[in-house]
This record gives sequence, structure tokens and C-alpha cells, in this order.
Amino acid sequence: MTASPTRSSFFPEGALAERVLSVRNHDDRLFSIRTTRQRGFRFHSGQSATVGLPNAGGPAIRACAIASPAWQRELEFYVARRPGEGLSDPLQQLRPGDTLMLRPKPAGTLVRDALLPGSRLWLIATGTGIAPFASLARDPETYQKFDEVILTQTCAQPTGLSFGMALARGIETDPLIRRFAGGRFRHYATTTRGASPRMGRITDHLRDGRLFAAIGLAGFDPAHDRVMVCGAPGLIRDMRAILQEAGLRAGTRRDPGDYITEPAIAG
Repeated sequence: MTASPTRSSFFPEGALAERVLSVRNHDDRLFSIRTTRQRGFRFHSGQSATVGLPNAGGPAIRACAIASPAWQRELEFYVARRPGEGLSDPLQQLRPGDTLMLRPKPAGTLVRDALLPGSRLWLIATGTGIAPFASLARDPETYQKFDEVILTQTCAQPTGLSFGMALARGIETDPLIRRFAGGRFRHYATTTRGASPRMGRITDHLRDGRLFAAIGLAGFDPAHDRVMVCGAPGLIRDMRAILQEAGLRAGTRRDPGDYITEPAIAG
């Protein structure tokens, strides 16, 4: 049995010390970290956690969306390097066996309880806003509540789509995930600068009907569609306008509605 990570004297009281299992670089600024998961850390798929590293002057911390589903025994974080932010490079330079600090209380509003019952769930992201949706799209409870899940992502360059592309392939091919998601998951990706099969902002694809035509729908239907949005402020602003025009109402965990939004927290 592998020994648990050693807790640093600089960890805040109650913090968890998780062992790094792997670090995968997706391009020069995007990477994912896999760690162990102690039984005491509980979260809802779609939430985030505060992570950090111990050092001589105290722990540096930042919030990161959890990309792994709530049922998984390991944790995965999808992270973007932030220029000038002191924790970015040390996180990317982690190696298997290193220790990652984790505060035990998760946060975030992108949870299923904030949405009214519906038959179709849209997960609309830009950049690292896809991380909480990687959690939700791989959770069996998502498919118990919705008949269909549609994940979209827009990035400037095709390299930014690599995490989402791998996620989609995994959902379609992994025997365990395919048991509950098979035939009920769709993926639609676009880029705004680098050439790709689909160019343009996702909001443009919604406004002119390209996305709906690609999946055989006429548009958003308040009776069936529920939407989560995570990404840049511009995406959130534009999506709110599109959804409200379609007759969808914003929701919270205290007052569930047809859609919820949250800024991407990982860069």
C-alpha cells in the first residue's frame, strides 16, 4: 500500500494533502492534474475546489474546477496558466508523488439542483469553462435526470479543444461511461482564430441556427431545454440574452430555473 502524502506544517487546519498521480500538458498553457481523493472530500459534479502548494512562506492557493465526476475515486483538475500568477508554473511542474493541498469545502453553482426538470441539458463553455462540464457529462445522475446532453466548447485555437475532444471520445468509447451515456451525448466544438471544421463563436452558431440545424432542433424550448453556461464574461452576457429571448429563466439552488451561469475560474 502506498503511503499517504505528508502534511506540511503550512497547511491550514483541516486541509487535505492529496498525492499527485499525473500531470498532462495539453498545450503550452493548458494542463490537467490527477490526484488521490480522500474519503473526507465530498462534492457535487460541477463544483470547484481551492488547491495549493505548501512552501516556506505559507501555502499559495487558487480555485480550480473539478473535472472528475463525483463518483470517481481520483480527482482531476483542468488548469490554465495565468501570466504573472505565482502558482501557475509550480502547479504545471508537479510530478507524481508530489503533494497538492486541497481545502475540504467545495464551491460553485453549476449543479443539477439549480435546474428545473427537463429532457435536454446544454453545457456551453469557452476555454477552461469546460472543466465542470467534464464532471457533469461523466456522471450517471446527469443521464438519470436528462435524456440528452449537448456539450459545446469554443476556443481561440484548435489546441484549446484537445481536452474536450478527448473527453468526448472517452464518453463514447469507455465501457463504464458508455453504459449510461451511450447515444445520449453530443459534442459541438468551434474555434475563433485557428482553422477548424467549425469556425466562429458558439453564440453566433446559436443565433444563426447552425448549431440547432446540426443536431436536428428548431431552437431552445423552455419546456424541454435546461442550460449551464461557463466561460468568459462575454459568453455569459451573450448567452443570458439568447436564453432570455427564448423564454428561459435563470435559476439558483434555492430557486431552480431553466439555466444557470458561472464565470470560468481556471483562466
